[in-house]
Amino acid sequence: MATAADPAEKHTKRLQMGQQTLDDAYAAPANFLEIDVVNPETHGVANKRYTDYEVRMRTNLPIFTLKESTVRRRYSDFEWLRTELERDSKILVPPLPGKALKRLLPFRSDDGIFEDDFVEERRSALEVFVNKVSGHPLAQNEKCLHMFLQDSAVDKNYVPGKVKNN
Repeated sequence: MATAADPAEKHTKRLQMGQQTLDDAYAAPANFLEIDVVNPETHGVANKRYTDYEVRMRTNLPIFTLKESTVRRRYSDFEWLRTELERDSKILVPPLPGKALKRLLPFRSDDGIFEDDFVEERRSALEVFVNKVSGHPLAQNEKCLHMFLQDSAVDKNYVPGKVKNN
């Protein structure tokens, strides 16, 4: 047991915090980045169908030029983002939800990847993925993340690089 004179206790002692006021408790957070993946929509017919998702972003981080944006993204856009981040950044990029190949087989008695339960499960997993990725400070400097979150269309021929903080 450490005593008051023990130097180890001095270095591991808790900070003395003052009482938090209601203004502090309900004030806007110092820095925030909120991303929601919502409103999945399936487009097309037969084997030309695809589902896209609305990606909403709100932030007060200075690195982002837009403080609020809403874009629509397909699963393939999330794959592109993951590939770009793996190639260009120094972070460990989390996995995406799987491709659900069994659900793509022909002659199924259900809608496969267009079933409501599957679409919701994928939407939720994509939201977890994009929040993990965008929460990393190194990823926040990548052009591909900014393009994914803020540009109406993803330019897959863009020049990779870092975003300059103005």
